[in-house]
Amino acid sequence: MKTNNLKQVRIVFILTFLLGVIASGQDNKKSNLTLLSNQIPKDTPLIFAPGIISIEGHVSGSITFNSAMDELFFNRRKPGESHNLYTMKLIDGKWSAPKPASFSTNKEHLDFHPRFSLKGDRLYFGSTRPLNNTITTSTTPRGLHQWYVEKDENGVWGEPIVMTKPFLDIYIMCTTPSENGNLYFTSGEGPGANNEGIYYAVNQNGHYAAIERMNDVINANGKWIAHPFVAPDESYILYDSQKTSEDNNSDVFISFNKNGIWTESYSLGPKINTIINESTPTVTADGKYLFFSRGEEKVREDGSTYWTSYTYWVDFIQLKKELLEKVKSN
Repeated sequence: MKTNNLKQVRIVFILTFLLGVIASGQDNKKSNLTLLSNQIPKDTPLIFAPGIISIEGHVSGSITFNSAMDELFFNRRKPGESHNLYTMKLIDGKWSAPKPASFSTNKEHLDFHPRFSLKGDRLYFGSTRPLNNTITTSTTPRGLHQWYVEKDENGVWGEPIVMTKPFLDIYIMCTTPSENGNLYFTSGEGPGANNEGIYYAVNQNGHYAAIERMNDVINANGKWIAHPFVAPDESYILYDSQKTSEDNNSDVFISFNKNGIWTESYSLGPKINTIINESTPTVTADGKYLFFSRGEEKVREDGSTYWTSYTYWVDFIQLKKELLEKVKSN
């Protein structure tokens, strides 16, 4: 009997220890973010990293974290300047100061909407940087293309590589990869074109044969439909769309994948979507937090206007649960 009791005590001890390790790992991920923002948001969005990432008078765009939550990229610009990508790393329990990414220091072109791969060894982003003439043709559009950088075994990011066919001959913005390598992005003939919307390309053993347009439950949901973020398992997709008659008033929407069919798109609700502009949603790899940009056009004393925005974050677990209830009730 004593032997059995001793075994039970040992089992309980081991289980308690393992649960503690798991909880500690989860708390560390949470604490990594609290190092940048003192408060953890619940159902009401909070400005993320005020004075560090979200700065008065600047435009804060997309933000993306690796799965370990110890490296991030975001795009930001000052009024009158170009978008560039900035990065921060968690080193010895402290976040480094934001600095331009090593491959995004040229002020003559735009770099924006970064997205990590699930493994964290590749970063997708859009850029207006010039193309190498050896890969272009007479039909290759000028302007915005999709690029990526890869991290080597020493943790160093390499030089940008442009995504070639079938991506090279069409306008593409904000590429987000799923766990199986499928890619979702904004595309069309160009910004504001009638066929602009959310598109995708299926991964076929590392190759992409064609680009497909998503159906009308997403692409007929207003105008200026852009900036998708897809769940790693493709169970949902987030994006922004302008559904009102007011300019610069985009909201964030979600559609769920039910047995391969995308559901009706749902607004994320009044706590997320306000009378000003919400856009560029992303979710942390653990599914806990939603990040998005909220901004508006402001007027200076001389009558000129400028755009400013902040990065916000909010608890996504409860919000997604509430949104799924809407799907079940319809």
